Amino acid sequence: MKNMLEAFGKNYFSELELKSRVPSSIFKEFKAVQRGEKELSISVAEVIANAVKNWATEKGATHFTHWFQPLTELTAEKHESFISVSSDGNILSQFSGKELIKGEADSSSFPNGGLRSTFEARGYTAWDISSPMFLRGPEKAKTLFIPTALIGYHGETLDKKVPLLRSINTVTKEALRIKRALGDYKSSKIDVTLGIEQEYFLIEKSFLEKREDLMFTGRTLFGSLPPKGQELSDHYYGALKEKVEVFMAELDAEMWQLGVMAKTKHNEVAPNQFELAVMYSSANVAADQNQLCMDMIKRVADRHGLAALLHEKPFEKVNGSGKHCNWSLSTDTGENLLDPENVSKGNLDFLVFLTAIIEGVDRYGEVLRVSTATPGNDHRLGGSEAPPAIISIFIGEPLQELLENVDKINVNKTKTESIELGTYNFPKIPKDSSDRNRTSPFAFTGNKFEYRMPGSSASPATPVFMINTIVADILREYADILEKIEDKSTINDEVIKLVKDRYNKHKRIIFNGNGYDDAWVKEAENRGLPNLSCTVEALPVYKKDSTIELFERNGVLSREELNSIFVIYTERYNKQLKIETTTAIRMARNEIYPAIMRYMNNIATSIRNIQEALGSDYEQCVAGDKKHLLKVINGKDHLRSSLAELEKDFAEAISIKDQYERAKYYNSHVVPRLKHLREWVDVLEHLCEKSLWPFPVYEDLLFKL
Repeated sequence: MKNMLEAFGKNYFSELELKSRVPSSIFKEFKAVQRGEKELSISVAEVIANAVKNWATEKGATHFTHWFQPLTELTAEKHESFISVSSDGNILSQFSGKELIKGEADSSSFPNGGLRSTFEARGYTAWDISSPMFLRGPEKAKTLFIPTALIGYHGETLDKKVPLLRSINTVTKEALRIKRALGDYKSSKIDVTLGIEQEYFLIEKSFLEKREDLMFTGRTLFGSLPPKGQELSDHYYGALKEKVEVFMAELDAEMWQLGVMAKTKHNEVAPNQFELAVMYSSANVAADQNQLCMDMIKRVADRHGLAALLHEKPFEKVNGSGKHCNWSLSTDTGENLLDPENVSKGNLDFLVFLTAIIEGVDRYGEVLRVSTATPGNDHRLGGSEAPPAIISIFIGEPLQELLENVDKINVNKTKTESIELGTYNFPKIPKDSSDRNRTSPFAFTGNKFEYRMPGSSASPATPVFMINTIVADILREYADILEKIEDKSTINDEVIKLVKDRYNKHKRIIFNGNGYDDAWVKEAENRGLPNLSCTVEALPVYKKDSTIELFERNGVLSREELNSIFVIYTERYNKQLKIETTTAIRMARNEIYPAIMRYMNNIATSIRNIQEALGSDYEQCVAGDKKHLLKVINGKDHLRSSLAELEKDFAEAISIKDQYERAKYYNSHVVPRLKHLREWVDVLEHLCEKSLWPFPVYEDLLFKL
């Protein structure tokens, strides 16, 4: 790669690039459209389309695609060439404003939850002007990617982007109302900022190809822990292996060329687990860039003979992978609305926004929880590695003490504490307003909230539009109160009164302790906090009246759209469990059982050969072998009976017509059967000769790289 500064942004169409290629009047109108002040005219779109087409073809592009995010957690694209034929038969390169603004897709082929009938196929992709276009593909056959939203023929949302954009609009609108009510007339725009930490595993690609479970489900349905796991904490932040370092260097280069500010990379807790963190940007762009990151991690890994695993729990009893979403609000004047340092300047805005978030998460904790409800995340949440399924907020003792005594606040406090290391050759370190709590699902981490529950394979758009909507709803209530204050000289007193009242009503959601402790489950119950422990318990939240009213009130999702999401995610759960169950049955019956039979036959043959060689003296020599053979036979019998029970319950599950009833049956009957089958397979793995075991084991997957 060339100098990284020269390579950065090589393949993305920045606003600076647009500005250099279009008349200033066109660029000004484009910016006005971005700010929501004007509608995009076809004449402006024509000029922009021609400019971006020229830029793309100069760099080797032959096609363009409207790149969108259907409700599959993945992205979708249909490539169209720039080639066109004129009326006189000449071949030319053409890209119109209409082609830039709108595309068409078969919407009935994507999950729609009943919003579209199979015969109602028309769906539209609409250009998202807030997210930059970019190029991908081989040097001489690149494609121009145009970030778009997918909507149905009647305007219903069929993707992740539309609710995210709607939620950004509503939360920024209400946040600006708060700022105006509190006397800020300099800020003209609020931005939702997001920084995403993406965790993933790497394994040798050849190992993945030898395991049906990894190929079809993304996780190991069988596998026992090796003698060494992660207990020595020697992988976290450890030195990168050369093979991984080379992979990461290429990954960084690819992301930088796309204009994605890949910033941090390191070893994670589990063996062969890693993390990539991207610098903060606006939430919509950050969500798009995370989709690019996930796809690029897989592509680059493949080039290096590796396979990237983005499943939330690829390995049983080994730390799973999350996607930490660091969320905040900022103004166009550079103010972070969640920076507690502002309080020391006599500015109480921070307390208003902090209290609104606390109240919103308390009132709509179930909504926040369902945003992370996926089959993969069921294996991760609640273990001593990830937040529990109980929603709570960590703000730290200093901030909690501030809120407890908000009526005694000293707005003139300016002193900043520091940490002294006790040695002369280290400087003092400024002390943050709170420590960090890695067990909390929603933790304040200095000047933002870190939502740690989302799973590694999921789109960040869902949890972020949930947060936006929840916070917007409370900010609207606060704005309604603050705007009615006629005597602005009393605004600080009224703010303190509001903060004190709402904090006292909703402080049950604050928990600064150890979320991994079993005692927290009981304490949360006593506080009245819901514990939706799995996806099946969480999914009905989408259909609750309070949820529907929340999203309709804020113009983010309609009743019909929420119901479609419930249907889609319920069907997704059932399909995923069907794939996992079918795969487990095939592996157990067609690979593991025959391997065990061969091993038993080998032992029996060895015993018989020893008997023939030693005659009557053989008993003492083979006593241990017979005992071992009996253990294997016992395990084999349990395997066979567990398999039969699983097949019986699986047949019952797929016979259930109602999708949610089927999901409940999967959760209550099939999932426990899968676990029971796994237990016996893992016992047999330890008993069986390794060379006969039919696929790579955890030692191979976690320590050979």
